[in-house]
Amino acid sequence: MADQDIEQAVSSALEDAPPRNFRETVDLAINLRDLDLDDPSNRVDTGVVLPEGTGQETSIVVFAEGETALRAEDAADDVLDGDDLEELGDDDEAKDLADETDFFIAEQNMMQNIGRYLGTVLGPRGKMPEPLDPDDDVVEVVNRMKNTVQLRSRDRRTFHTRVGAEDMGAESIADNIDVILRRLHAELEKGPLNVDSVFVKTTMGPAFEVA
Repeated sequence: MADQDIEQAVSSALEDAPPRNFRETVDLAINLRDLDLDDPSNRVDTGVVLPEGTGQETSIVVFAEGETALRAEDAADDVLDGDDLEELGDDDEAKDLADETDFFIAEQNMMQNIGRYLGTVLGPRGKMPEPLDPDDDVVEVVNRMKNTVQLRSRDRRTFHTRVGAEDMGAESIADNIDVILRRLHAELEKGPLNVDSVFVKTTMGPAFEVA
């Protein structure tokens, strides 16, 4: 359960957000300090499963064949096999797929060809697939990824991540933020000392400091 300061900041962000004719997301802006982000080993790049969900549709594509592909059809947005993968060699089509998809999952034996055909597109976007081990249940993995957000700083001291949607309620969003901050502190060399500030806001609303 998140502390009261986080929940109060989320409540303020929700209450002060101007009315919009669309469902706004709630985002976290994270500002780092005392890190050499030119060194890739210092960068944040990790997935976090949100306990209360993302509050948004998450697009997931699975690269698989045979029984795994059949099982994935009802859970994923799309399932692509080896032939589909080769056809994605067209750069524009591959870029469109990468931009429209939040996460990719792939059977282990397809990872080499994915690197061959799509590595130059997915790699720079931080969207190389989550490898699927033979013992993994593809449906469980897809459902877990649907509740996952990515913390990715690249070489920037300030980066953003989704923490929910405006109609989820302050307590649920605060619980998501609490999990993200715990993971962030675990990823950083000096933990919370490498965090300068953290703000929460709706898509178009004002920002409120949470850490």
